[in-house]
Amino acid sequence: MRRRVLLGSALAAPALLALSSPPSRAQGFDHTLRIIVPNAPGGTSDILARLIAPELTQALGQSVVVENRAGAGGNIGADAVAKSPPDGHTMLLLDVSVLATNPALFPRLPYNAETDLAPVSMVIYAPYILTASNKLEAKDAQQLVALAKGHRGGLNAGNSGNGTASHLTQVALADQWGTEMTHVPYRGGAPALMAVTSGEADLTVAGATQSQPYAVNGQMRAIAVTGARRLASLPDVPTFRELGWTAEDAGTWQGLLVQGKTPPAQVALLYKALQEVLARPALAARIAELGGEPRADGPEAFRAWLSRETERYGQLIRAHNIRAE
Repeated sequence: MRRRVLLGSALAAPALLALSSPPSRAQGFDHTLRIIVPNAPGGTSDILARLIAPELTQALGQSVVVENRAGAGGNIGADAVAKSPPDGHTMLLLDVSVLATNPALFPRLPYNAETDLAPVSMVIYAPYILTASNKLEAKDAQQLVALAKGHRGGLNAGNSGNGTASHLTQVALADQWGTEMTHVPYRGGAPALMAVTSGEADLTVAGATQSQPYAVNGQMRAIAVTGARRLASLPDVPTFRELGWTAEDAGTWQGLLVQGKTPPAQVALLYKALQEVLARPALAARIAELGGEPRADGPEAFRAWLSRETERYGQLIRAHNIRAE
């Protein structure tokens, strides 16, 4: 009966139907879509998801809502998407370094990132900023390295959790500098940053989306930034590349994935919508304010990045016998 009613409406008013039913809905997006963020509210992934959800709602012609599924180092949220129906209605948005590090950190994962999750696209890249406490004598990169080498037991390096990309970036830097650091894990980047502002921690490596305001306001000292270029808000702060440091492209790589068996046509439809959304000037400007840049790299580029970084992080984790908290 419902099909006959819809067909009759289409015959009676084809122009109206064309306006009210976006092409995406006709191809399978027929109910609310979810973006699952495997972290608590307030972090970079959560902020980004809530920025793009209304834009994707407009682009796809269906409501897009954000749902936080925090816990187990991101594995609870990732597993929820891995076990969701393969129809593209359930998406995972996260810092994808989690997917690159977790295979080496956790002996048993409830999902396989390579087969149970399908990349849609990178969404943004935000560089890391290495920041130091104002209580330290070091004013620049050279002074910080010298201080670290001369400090018995190493400087206290706050990070967003054991085995996270911020922690592993610190480990890689300490290796290159030929020194040790006392790694102090916190429950996320925000508490680590607060520890640096208070002087509880000597330094941290955190995403520019979170750390940039503290550095700009003088609550901590920015030492160096990852990525291809200096930040406009911190023009005097050199890049890791300029300093010849390792982990020069470390940072917050936020990506969007769906269930692994989602049809390629649905993945392509989501990617097209995301490209459209990220090209909107207002959204690009908001992302820039957060210290990031849109990166609408498609599924294959995303898959290649994940394979490469999983190997790189895995080697570092195994070499230092790092375990998840």
